[in-house]
Amino acid sequence: MNTRSLALAALIALSLAACSKKEEAPAPVAAPVVDAAKDAAQKTEEAAKQAADATKDAAKDAATATKEAAKDAADATKDAAKDAVAAAKDAAAATKEAGKEAVAATADAAKEAADKAKAAVGK
Repeated sequence: MNTRSLALAALIALSLAACSKKEEAPAPVAAPVVDAAKDAAQKTEEAAKQAADATKDAAKDAATATKEAAKDAADATKDAAKDAVAAAKDAAAATKEAGKEAVAATADAAKEAADKAKAAVGK
């Protein structure tokens, strides 16, 4: 029973000691420091919003510029293709004309050779 009484007394003593222990309250922060921190937080938030808006605007501008550049490139490609087709048609026409001239020159040369052969046989 003595052991129980001693243990009970020790437990009560610890409980009282724990309950009577007081913690010091943190020192109050000066009002100007709190106000400055709030102002800094608000300014940071505003700056972040402005940066987000600027980024969004820049992305829109970049998308528009890319779209316009792609359209210009497509138009230039289309024009170059038209020019290439026209050049191919011109080259085909020139080749056809050169072929006709070559046939005519060959025919003329053959006729002349035939005339010379007749003349040589007729003598």
